[in-house]
Amino acid sequence: MDKNQTEEVREFVLAGFSHRPHIEKGLFVLFLFFYVSTWVGNVLIMVTVASDKHLNSSPMYFLLGNLSFLDLCYSTVTTPKLLADFLDNEKLIPYDQCIMQLFFLHFVGAAEMFLLTVMAYDRYVAICRPLHYTTIMSRGLCCALVAASWMGGFVHSTVQTILTIHLPFCGPKQVDNFFCDVPPVIKLACGDTFVIELLMVSNSGLISTSSFVVLVSSYTTILVKIRSKEGRRKALSTCGSHLMVVTLFFGPCIFIYARPFSTFSVDKLVSVLYNVITPMLNPLIYTLRNKEVKSAMQKLWDRSGLTWKI
Repeated sequence: MDKNQTEEVREFVLAGFSHRPHIEKGLFVLFLFFYVSTWVGNVLIMVTVASDKHLNSSPMYFLLGNLSFLDLCYSTVTTPKLLADFLDNEKLIPYDQCIMQLFFLHFVGAAEMFLLTVMAYDRYVAICRPLHYTTIMSRGLCCALVAASWMGGFVHSTVQTILTIHLPFCGPKQVDNFFCDVPPVIKLACGDTFVIELLMVSNSGLISTSSFVVLVSSYTTILVKIRSKEGRRKALSTCGSHLMVVTLFFGPCIFIYARPFSTFSVDKLVSVLYNVITPMLNPLIYTLRNKEVKSAMQKLWDRSGLTWKI
């Protein structure tokens, strides 16, 4: 295949959810609510952690603030384009923007996976080695682990992107999703992509599955090491929010990336779950199940001169 043929496709068409204007307008309102809620909730978590001395000095809440920032970035990679496409019948996305969206999706997504693993390690140290917690989880180590999470996401995304941009695109242009991701984009490539698909499944699928196994193993270890019923109750209360976040985020990711790049009818709905819903729910999960965060939010609200009871 010559160079002119491989450069023929300069833009893709995102399939979206529907081509009926009245349905799209309703979806626009719904997803706009999701996106605004994501911003409000995560910014509130970040401001609360930054403004409260106790939370800001705690490794757990330092990591939580970073998780909120990643959730903001993650939802912003796809949702604004989705909202714009609800009002645009064509739903076009230039090739360069598609590759950029794919890069940042995997960059931030993988960084969040690694950060959730770091948060699990933080809970393990806090519960199983409480006397050494502040020594082990120093601010320097926390910053290094957060930086390592970002670097791991960057390396993962770079590999995914390099494998994608070297593929020839010369035929179909419709991406069977509402954003550019590796599985639907690769299906549009000309020629045999079996080896590339295998490499990408080994990359994304291995990261999501192994991270999930490590997380579940760490929480299981915590429960096994605690002998008393009261201790286990406190551990479940402390780790419950983490387990909910892990399930909501990793379940859909494993379903999408840890299998061959075949298409299922539920793929779009699953993509909505980890791209849109999970970043919105994370602040609610951590706030509703955490008395310290709720108390700090109440103090922040009181300092603003307004009256509101959380």
